[in-house]
Amino acid sequence: MGIFSAILGNAGTVSQEDLQKDYGKLLIEGEQIELGFKLIRDTFIFTTKRLILVDKQGLTGNKIEYKSVSYKSISRFSIETAGTFDLDAELKIWVSSEQMPSIKKQFNKSVNVYDVHNVLAAHVLK
Repeated sequence: MGIFSAILGNAGTVSQEDLQKDYGKLLIEGEQIELGFKLIRDTFIFTTKRLILVDKQGLTGNKIEYKSVSYKSISRFSIETAGTFDLDAELKIWVSSEQMPSIKKQFNKSVNVYDVHNVLAAHVLK
């Protein structure tokens, strides 16, 4: 992911090996990382059981919030592909019966948003 994309707040893909090394301690027995993205200091990870949002806080990033969202609590989601003049794609996730999306993330063009869609669809639409 380029620094320009990071400054704009666009997420780029992170390898499963890096995610496992950094966040493997969060996983329960039998849970595996499927896909993950980094957005400046924050990371979001799709596992076989849930979506994990990692929010590094403060100037040093030493304080970290790990938020887990079970796939069964996701009521709907949408992806918006990047256009000619729009350099990023967007993911929106609604949790339970909320009117506005609880989670919004932007991806740079290096991310295949259809992969994101397929992971969510596979878990949410079971």
